[in-house]
Amino acid sequence: MDLQLTGKTALVLAASKGLGKACAATLATEGADVIIGARDRATLEATATELRTLGKGRIMPIPVDVTKTQQVTEMITTAAETFGKIDILVNNAGGPPFGKFESFDDTAWQSAFELTLLSAVRLNRLVIPHMRPTGSGRIINIVSLSIKTYLPDSVLSTSLRLGVIGMAKMLANELGPDNITVNNVAPGMILTDRLKHTMAPAGPDAPSFEEQLAQRTKDIPLGRIGRPEELAALVAFLASPLAGYITGATIPVDGGAIKGTI
Repeated sequence: MDLQLTGKTALVLAASKGLGKACAATLATEGADVIIGARDRATLEATATELRTLGKGRIMPIPVDVTKTQQVTEMITTAAETFGKIDILVNNAGGPPFGKFESFDDTAWQSAFELTLLSAVRLNRLVIPHMRPTGSGRIINIVSLSIKTYLPDSVLSTSLRLGVIGMAKMLANELGPDNITVNNVAPGMILTDRLKHTMAPAGPDAPSFEEQLAQRTKDIPLGRIGRPEELAALVAFLASPLAGYITGATIPVDGGAIKGTI
């Protein structure tokens, strides 16, 4: 299927590895020009070199910390000046730490707020003026399955990503007349470095990574963990003209883990 992304310009955050990298790779393979942002310059440059071998869309790496207003502003200005427009925004950021509610003080909550919610607010606000003149646009927020179901020790992520969901629903209504769609993608268990880190054995007697993986996947109907490219395929579809009548939606990519009917 041709997703009609050739000539589109996409901005993908946290794109040096994991879900962001997979999304950037899929969009570039479909012909989009992709600006990739992440904090670590060396890793970002290496990813850009790898993505360029796909041979289709142009790749521009821009180091950025999404919690820093000036850096984000400069990145969007550079992207818009280079490509003349921004058609697609994929909001993505590393998740806040896991832990019990009482283990997080005000500083931890503030840091999580700036990373998880405020970064998406800021990027949306700065990108929308570059989408309106094109007569279309796609905003896609990568959130978490915690907005659909209970995930232990995810109080920071759950609380703040629900804020992203609320913002997206409001924006979908406000931006509908501009033909700009706003959607959320909620990954379940996807094999990324973050997942590997959270499942690292805590001691010599702790369950191995493989044992923990088997335990966590036993209640997933598909019986396995997801691959980043499987989530990226949905993001690319939502970014395409073919998804023009989908907005305000939150779509899980979880192998059927959520058992609810809504």
